[in-house]
Amino acid sequence: MTKPITLKGMTWSHPRGYDPVVAGAELYLKETGVQVEWDKRSLQDFESFPVEELARTYDLIVIDHPHVGQITKEGCLAPLDVPGREAEREALAAGSVGLSYPSYTWQGHQWAFPIDAATPVLAYRPDLIDTPPTTWDEVLALGAGKALMPFRAPHSLMSFYSLAANLGRPCNVTGEGNLIDPEVGVRVYELLQSLAANGVADFDSDPIEVFEKLAAEGSEIAVAPLLYGYVSYAFEGFRPNRLAFADMPILGENGPVGSALGGTGIAVSAYSENRDAAIDLAYWLASATIQRGIYAQNGGQPGHATAWEDPAVNAPTHGFYENTRPTLEGAWLRPRHNGYMEFQDAAAKRINEALKAGEPGASLVAELNLLFRESFANA
Repeated sequence: MTKPITLKGMTWSHPRGYDPVVAGAELYLKETGVQVEWDKRSLQDFESFPVEELARTYDLIVIDHPHVGQITKEGCLAPLDVPGREAEREALAAGSVGLSYPSYTWQGHQWAFPIDAATPVLAYRPDLIDTPPTTWDEVLALGAGKALMPFRAPHSLMSFYSLAANLGRPCNVTGEGNLIDPEVGVRVYELLQSLAANGVADFDSDPIEVFEKLAAEGSEIAVAPLLYGYVSYAFEGFRPNRLAFADMPILGENGPVGSALGGTGIAVSAYSENRDAAIDLAYWLASATIQRGIYAQNGGQPGHATAWEDPAVNAPTHGFYENTRPTLEGAWLRPRHNGYMEFQDAAAKRINEALKAGEPGASLVAELNLLFRESFANA
């Protein structure tokens, strides 16, 4: 008698990251007889913990795309572009929201499939403000205590990236030259300084913590102008106050483009003793049917366009998907080379140090450019 297969998976600790994969595991067990046991880790761990260590314990790992250069170098994940499944991959690529699918393509292989699509957008309290701000001047005009955004590393850097790209001068993603033109970098940093001076920058919070403050009972915060979208807070009853979502505020003249793409992908450990079964699960979980079905129905934020376009998926979220999709379609893809993750952490922390100390922009940008060039030493 064949021994039943049990796969172990690691995702991140939020209803959006955990509930849909657990619900999917129950359905998958009924359909295939394969059991999937999911563990979860904090958002901070998700953004920084080495994938290679997780790959030695888990068959399936939910990852962030900037890790792909590092994991390719380490050889800890199995490529998902297996022979004979080209049509399925073409369907997944065609259903990509923005650059979600190609964000996991690196050095000729597909290292994960998008199961969650996200990018920095605007969140607001519809009971406190009728029309959300559409420009950064309008954000600053809201007044003290009315706007808040996460600046805990790496999120200050995500805002730096997003604002630069919105100006039409995105940061560099290759090993050639600086991270950013010094003049553009100073302009972006000075806006971050203005946000910090007006109490908008929360150096101690990540997006989840800002959402909790925005949605809390008695909160007078009306707007979170730029942070990774979380559909959970768009549902009635999830928190004391429901949040609404809109495109990112504009700094340049190109519309809501340039926000730093996020989201998550499902990857398979190269060390898995059940690699084929884990790859089967990855294809299944990322498929259009599952994404717009059980995944979305259980609080997930799908990575497949059919879900974003489905009226039945949009309705309970008060239009979360249709209201933020232009920003996601215009999102900017971060660097992904081996060495980038260390740069991301160091650069975000350095921005925060400079903002707290009131350092001038020119010296800060020069240091970011140096850190970026050095990050390619082992790429």
